[in-house]
Amino acid sequence: MSTPDTDPKRSGSSRIGGQGELGTLATLRRGFELSPELRAGLLVTVLLGVLATVGRVLIPFVVQQTTDHGIMAPGGVDVDFVVVAILIAAGVVLITSIAQFFVNVRLFTAAERGLATLRLRAFRHIHDLSVLTQSTERRGSLVSRVTNDVDTISMFVQFGGLMLLISTAQIMLATVLMLIYSPALALVVYLCFIPLALLIRRFQPMLGRAYGLVRERVGNMLGAISEAIVGAVTIRAYGVEDRTAARIDRAIEEHRSAAVKAQIRSVMAFSSGQAFAGITTAIVLVVGTVLATRGHLTLGELLAFLFLVNLFTQPVLMATEILNEMQNAVAGWRRVIGVVDTPADVSDPGPDGVRQERGPITVEFDDVSFAYPGGEPVLQDVNLVLQPHLKVAIVGETGSGKTTMAKLLTRLMDPAGGRVLLDGVDLREIAFDSLRRRVVLVPQEGFLFDEDLAENIRFGRPEATDEDLDLAITELGLDAWVESLPHGLATQVGQRGESLSAGERQLVAIARAYLADPDLLVLDEATSAVDPATEVRVQRALEGLTRGRTSVAIAHRLSTAEAADLVVVVDKGRIVELGPHRELVDGGGVYTRMHASWAAQQQDQSGRA
Repeated sequence: MSTPDTDPKRSGSSRIGGQGELGTLATLRRGFELSPELRAGLLVTVLLGVLATVGRVLIPFVVQQTTDHGIMAPGGVDVDFVVVAILIAAGVVLITSIAQFFVNVRLFTAAERGLATLRLRAFRHIHDLSVLTQSTERRGSLVSRVTNDVDTISMFVQFGGLMLLISTAQIMLATVLMLIYSPALALVVYLCFIPLALLIRRFQPMLGRAYGLVRERVGNMLGAISEAIVGAVTIRAYGVEDRTAARIDRAIEEHRSAAVKAQIRSVMAFSSGQAFAGITTAIVLVVGTVLATRGHLTLGELLAFLFLVNLFTQPVLMATEILNEMQNAVAGWRRVIGVVDTPADVSDPGPDGVRQERGPITVEFDDVSFAYPGGEPVLQDVNLVLQPHLKVAIVGETGSGKTTMAKLLTRLMDPAGGRVLLDGVDLREIAFDSLRRRVVLVPQEGFLFDEDLAENIRFGRPEATDEDLDLAITELGLDAWVESLPHGLATQVGQRGESLSAGERQLVAIARAYLADPDLLVLDEATSAVDPATEVRVQRALEGLTRGRTSVAIAHRLSTAEAADLVVVVDKGRIVELGPHRELVDGGGVYTRMHASWAAQQQDQSGRA
């Protein structure tokens, strides 16, 4: 059995993407490791790219032959030679186009497969992170990493990768032919482009930083916009539309500013390349003309060389655009890699995990401690054993640590010290599919999906039949409520269940847990959003659900504690009292004061009613 980390500040303290920035080559290498499909069939794609490039560089040779041996033939224009040369050129162009078509198709297919794998891997890894680690980054920014950032990679792999492949081969072949035609002119070309190569090298880290900032600003912008959409009701209720709009405007302006600065750097690189290309062509034309007049070059060779210079400068210029796309893609890749390489602090043990049989369940907190990053311990030295079939209520003041116990029990987070055990097995050793079948959490605010009521209730048990749903609704006493809805179980609940009230959303969450039929039910103040009348109905239904099972309720309303077999009182991260409700009420301790205060509030509310 592994020994858990005993540092109370470690648990959940991983920050997404906080492991340090990878260099460009290291990022590309890691990216290809995460998407092996990008390398599939790469050799064939490279060979097709070389074929397409060979077709391009053969054109200058055809031009030279046509000029010297067709148009400038000693006996006059040789029409047959010119026609044959043109037909050969047309055939070469056709073959080149076909080869380039297949290069495009293969790169596009490999890119989509590879990046789909990357998206899935990043998305699934996010779910292996604790709730605390996820909360270190805004939800909109996380969505941006899995969607928008991967899109930037896609653009580079599909188009930048293609151009990089063809351009590299084109530069090499053009160089060989230039050396064959005129080593002197080839030297002139390279002397002209050495300063450009040095300039591009200087621009690369600048572009990398600029586009890294752009990707970060995109995430911030999406985070601000998504928060404003989700919190629209609260924003209107407090009349802070202007302040919210100012926040969004600021995020958009920061993104615009970063994008403009990155584009300016990119344009500077591209413009520099164009300037060097123009100067190079002019110098080659002057030097080549001198060489031709002295008999060192024929007219056809000079024309062919000018074509070769164009074939050489074109991919060099394209390199600046590729550099632009690459740095944008690398910035996106770093952010996605930052997610995937963040340590999975709540990971599924997978095939090696323990799979437990269903049935009565025993829960144990063994010397458990927990602290949020940078804070004081929330739980300290918690030792607790809950026997099967018990209805347990955990109570305490706000911030006492009771909700943290629920998250540890359901393994939304792992303890910094100690262990949480189910039937004697550490939660960290239990396979997720087994754990989720046995343990179900009903949170304070049950999340509903944009489906109908039936699908939301069936979420935890998708194989459940309509008869199973009807039975669950009836046993919970919710049949009259369901019948009052416009379309019964077929009623659409809207995004996040917005067409239902807060209490109705919680009823759906409770019905979902009921249908899932767990061995251990964890209720994190699950009735806090339900009105008193509905709470009575739900509590009666929960009697049937909890009978024969272990249940743990994080209780805000002490009526839950009154009905429990065992009450656990938590104060400042420690269990200070433990026992049945009646015994603790008469004990004169923390629970006595809490219950007296709660009872007084209930009487006051009844008097006002």
